[in-house]
Amino acid sequence: MPFNSQRREFGSNLVAQVNVGGRVLCGAILLMCAIVAPADAQQVAVSVGTVYAERKAISQTLDFVGRVEAIDRVVILARVKGYLEAVLFNEGDYVKKGDPLYRIEKGQYLAAVEQAQGALDRSKAAKILAEIELQRGEKLLAQNSIPAQEVDRSRAADVRAQGQILSDQASLDDANINLGYTEIMSPIVGKISKTNITIGNVVGPDSGALTLIVSQDPMYVTFPVSQRDLLQAHLNGRVDDIKNIKVRIRFADGTPYDKVGSINFIDVSVNRATDTVLTRATMPNPSGVLIDGQLVTVVLEAGQPEEKVVVPQAALIADQEGIYILVVEDGKAAAKRIKPGGKSGTNVVVNEGLKGGEQVIVEGIQSVRPGQPVQASPLPKTLGRN
Repeated sequence: MPFNSQRREFGSNLVAQVNVGGRVLCGAILLMCAIVAPADAQQVAVSVGTVYAERKAISQTLDFVGRVEAIDRVVILARVKGYLEAVLFNEGDYVKKGDPLYRIEKGQYLAAVEQAQGALDRSKAAKILAEIELQRGEKLLAQNSIPAQEVDRSRAADVRAQGQILSDQASLDDANINLGYTEIMSPIVGKISKTNITIGNVVGPDSGALTLIVSQDPMYVTFPVSQRDLLQAHLNGRVDDIKNIKVRIRFADGTPYDKVGSINFIDVSVNRATDTVLTRATMPNPSGVLIDGQLVTVVLEAGQPEEKVVVPQAALIADQEGIYILVVEDGKAAAKRIKPGGKSGTNVVVNEGLKGGEQVIVEGIQSVRPGQPVQASPLPKTLGRN
């Protein structure tokens, strides 16, 4: 082989080896970067907010949906017909029993009273005359001056006059009652609604509700209890003495009411459409916070309190295997499978999985995975429970 040809072949082989070696070296460098980069990323600690799982004395509770109802609820109606002369209350105010609410024009009812009084006076005068005639007739009869038939007529006239007095007295009483209806008074103590009819309109028994008054303190709270829950309560002996069951309520935003009530009524029949039993509790309402018709959550507490672990609801995570939470252990996030129970305010009772004292992650959960380093910042208790 000529020398030049050998030199070209040697040069081509050298370039090929250099190219292959370069690709191998680049591949090795990229592989090392791919291995090293994730390891470095995993070491970055994520900032999280934590609270400590607490042990508390928790009573056995059951939650129901209930509605607040006024004990006394009175629709105010006009019982006589006439022009409405005055509205004597401020809408939304508290009223006492006997407070004036409306005044209806009195003229025609005053006239009716006077007319009935006149009729009664006439009947009383007729009675006096009948008595005199009867007495005179009895004297003449004793002297055999008149027949007995005349005395019988006088006696019957006296009885008719007495009957007329009773009839006219009843008419007078009725007229006075109607006159009294022109002044509409509050029949109960409570809070009054808006007026549905204003001054100058004609009102009467067919006008419908003029306004509404509802009592304020105490209030009823009614709620349906499923037949299954009621049966379980019977088996546990908690229904035999309902006075030992404490009733608490939470408002729609989760805020607890600071008063405790008691059950005063369990219905005697089951609603066949819903398979529930209507139950009613009495709740104190001194400040008027509870409003007639308000929807609330009813929490029944029965039995002696037991010590349980509670954690904020915000800490709970659900997956296909159930419920778990993330806690901080040795500077890293760790998953703890739990068995949650009922609610305790804004917290959740943990029946299994925690002993209490664990540092539970409640903020930054979306950025954390089990085994990942975390930088824990304890939160105020009130913040951790929201």
